[in-house]
Amino acid sequence: MKASEIRSKSKEELSEELLSLRKEQFNLRLQRATGQMTRPHEYSRVRKSIARVKTVIAEIENQGEGK
Repeated sequence: MKASEIRSKSKEELSEELLSLRKEQFNLRLQRATGQMTRPHEYSRVRKSIARVKTVIAEIENQGEGK
């Protein structure tokens, strides 16, 4: 997911997106631990997406404080 797509969402939508990414990360972690992971690059993609979403959420919260 691109940063421009993330920035167009509301804070509630971002929270839902973060929750689904965390669940996906958990499932990928389990697959990696059991040796069933078919696409190892997916784990790093999910980690980066989580970081992007958390960054945008922090930006939205900081904008609220500045007003």
